[in-house]
Amino acid sequence: MAKKNPLKITETILRDAHQSQAATRMKLEDMLPMCKTLDEMGYWSIECWGGATFDSCIRFLHEDPWERLRKLKEAMPNTNLQMLLRGQNLLGYKPYADDVVDEFVKASIKNGINVIRIFDALNDPRNMEQAMKSTKAYGGICEAAISYTTSPIHNEEYFVNLAVRLAEMGADTICIKDMANLLLPYDAYSLVKAIKKEVNLPIHLHTHNTSGTGDMTYLKAAEAGVDIVDTALSPMSNGTSQPTTESLVAVLKGTDRDTGLDLEKMSEAATYFRGVAAKLKADGILDPKVLNVDTNTLRYQVPGGMLSNLMNQLKQAGQEDKLYEVLAEVPRVREDFGYPPLVTPSSQIVGTQAVFNVLNGERYKTFTKESKAVLRGEYGQLPGVVNEDVRKKAIGDEEVITCRFADTVAPEMDNCKKVIMDEKGLARDTEDILTYAMLPQVAEKFLTEKYDEGKPVEVSIPSDPNTTTYVVKVKALD
Repeated sequence: MAKKNPLKITETILRDAHQSQAATRMKLEDMLPMCKTLDEMGYWSIECWGGATFDSCIRFLHEDPWERLRKLKEAMPNTNLQMLLRGQNLLGYKPYADDVVDEFVKASIKNGINVIRIFDALNDPRNMEQAMKSTKAYGGICEAAISYTTSPIHNEEYFVNLAVRLAEMGADTICIKDMANLLLPYDAYSLVKAIKKEVNLPIHLHTHNTSGTGDMTYLKAAEAGVDIVDTALSPMSNGTSQPTTESLVAVLKGTDRDTGLDLEKMSEAATYFRGVAAKLKADGILDPKVLNVDTNTLRYQVPGGMLSNLMNQLKQAGQEDKLYEVLAEVPRVREDFGYPPLVTPSSQIVGTQAVFNVLNGERYKTFTKESKAVLRGEYGQLPGVVNEDVRKKAIGDEEVITCRFADTVAPEMDNCKKVIMDEKGLARDTEDILTYAMLPQVAEKFLTEKYDEGKPVEVSIPSDPNTTTYVVKVKALD
């Protein structure tokens, strides 16, 4: 009889599921009633913070993200709470100074986070270094993530070597982060086997079901010995979200990978979250289109959040009919930029440049400041060879940065404190200062609201929670 080796589950209903399907708009008041049941489920972790939740809280929901985290920890004391962190970019859209990274990680763990999944959009380990060190220093579980993608330079050997490097840097677990559902089942089997041969750490697999292959990918990965996978309860699973928790639990029941999770409890939780999903649909936030399988994902490599952002930008410009032209342009821009994986923020940067190229009727007539920064090396080392003609057009004779970019960034915490606490009087603690450090314009309005006797202030900076201010620029092309 095969030795039991239960597959562990990370539940994403409180973060990536609603980020992928409903623009990260689930409110804390919709989460708390079911937290006790989730806490009793026996999950390895519950992902409930990080990613776009921070931005969405202060930009759209008028919630303090730090208070959300504290409430969730209070409601789920027995389960690891997990967050997604963009390495040196934290929960914002630019590389921050090391002192901001250190303080942010410290505050995240202090306020209730146990597991920090750390990734870099370019797979540059230098951009993960400080966050990993800080996570270890403050007692968190350091989950270092590989941003999975496919290209002429991204192969199994590349990802295995990266996993070895991250293990050497002190990772407690290794995550294969397949944000666009590009990792096909047999490739998943082979990759998990190959990493496990070289790295003696738990392997955590994250995928979506955008192209309809996620369930099969998890099953083959389970056969290969993957330790943990990400799933979402059925009311917000599949499509651009993760595969369904209940389905995987049922499939593995009675096998050597039996999760041991209770389907009855899951049914109770699913019944509740069906009501939340219905409310989000009624509000026009959860678009049923995101539930569809789109095999074009395998061609264009566009993750769900990026796709919704592209559609939003084109809608703002009154050019929705150009979507497939933009999708065809995305891989061309990606090649010119040295094949970055398409994940925040590189997905938004490449996508917005593709929009500009199509709507301007001329490739690279204009560049966003973020495109210039990527080509200049501010986001780290691009994985492949950059089209030097495009780079020259973008940055002229400026020198390309080859060192770790954060080493060129002066400490920022003291100045943030000076501005938002000492001069403006809008911050009361370190968490407020960090909120300002992340997203200064949005945070200033949010903190004004927070401390002005709860009076609502309209936060009107236009943007999808997965992007920065690109919509403004595209809108100008009307």
